[in-house]
This record gives sequence, structure tokens and C-alpha cells, in this order.
Amino acid sequence: MKSLHALVLGATGATGQKIVNLLLQDDAYSKVSIFVRKKPNIGHSKLIVHEIDFSSLKNYKKLINGDVLFSALGTTRKEAGSIKQQYLVDYTYQFEFAKIASDNGVSNYSLVSSTGANENSFFFYPKIKGKLEESIKKLKFKSIQIFQPPMLIRPPELMRESEKNGIRFLTKLNKIGILKAQKPLSVSILAKKMIIENKLNKTLEIKTYRPTDIL
Repeated sequence: MKSLHALVLGATGATGQKIVNLLLQDDAYSKVSIFVRKKPNIGHSKLIVHEIDFSSLKNYKKLINGDVLFSALGTTRKEAGSIKQQYLVDYTYQFEFAKIASDNGVSNYSLVSSTGANENSFFFYPKIKGKLEESIKKLKFKSIQIFQPPMLIRPPELMRESEKNGIRFLTKLNKIGILKAQKPLSVSILAKKMIIENKLNKTLEIKTYRPTDIL
């Protein structure tokens, strides 16, 4: 069995951290390369850390080689500082990185998108997520998995108060049978599902996983 080389974007985020940890424990992967702005406090014999400037991705083309790309990169308008900066992170950087990866022969791509992603949406966030999905589908990957999770349950220290309140509210509704399809999802479950599905889907296909497909 061929040992695989995984590339990970968004490795310092909640979902990305779980993906990286699972990949490092997975015997199917001999190398895990992460691309970050700042080196995280993590070490492993299989881990390769690339500190990069996302505004100059073309300078790192030779590094963007492997078998599968997991992309869990994302931000909020507040964290980014403006709509323009959020667009750069959530669309431009992810698409440009994926384009280089596909041009370099990376065969599989696994993306964390969002429930309700739609390039024709009136709202900014689902609109850019939908635009990214449609752009990715046009690239030369052999297999593409797009995950549209509901609200994610992250470690408490990484969650904003609005997210905590939203999860509490949805959980109460779920208990009385309302909005079950939008049941909050642990980032651990999402990460496991992404890795499992990537192994299963090796054919020429594009598959989208909605909340009920991930739970």
C-alpha cells in the first residue's frame, strides 16, 4: 500500500488541528505538511511545517506537492478586520492554493465549506463559500469532497460567545425535534469523517456532504 503525503490548510484552527492530529496517527500517511502563517507548538516525526506568506503563494509552488489536500482555512469578518480581508482568506487564498495543488498533480481535495453555501446567496458568507465550491469543482483533482457542516462545536477557548449561544439555542430546539438537520457538530467528528471519506472516494467524482451526511 502506498504511503500518502497529506497537505493541510487551516492547520491551526479547531477543525484543522483535529485533522492534523488524526493524520499523524494514521499509518496510511507517511508525511503531513501544514502551511501556516505562524509555526504552531506541535512536533512529530511525520510533520513538516511550512511558514508562508499567503499573499505570495506562487513563491511556494514547489512545496505544494502530495497526494491529498485538506482545506479547513477560514475566518470571520471580525477576525479578518474587513470584508475584503475575509474574502482573501475564505476565497482567494484557498482557491489559489488549490489551483497550484491541482496543477502540481495532487489528486484528492477535501474542503470544509459551510451549510447553506450558495454562490447566488444574498448574504456574504454563504455567497463566498458557494463561490469557492464552484471554483474548486472546475479544477483538475481526481476526487473532490466538499463538507457543508452545521454549526461546529469547537474547544471552549476557541469559541466566540455568539457561537456558544447559538449552540445552546439549537440544542434546545433539537431536543423537541426542531431543526434536527442543523444539530451542532463536533469538529472531531467532522475531521474523522473527512479522512474516512477521502480514503473511500478515489474515483473521478465530486461529492458534497450536507449536515445529515456527516452526523
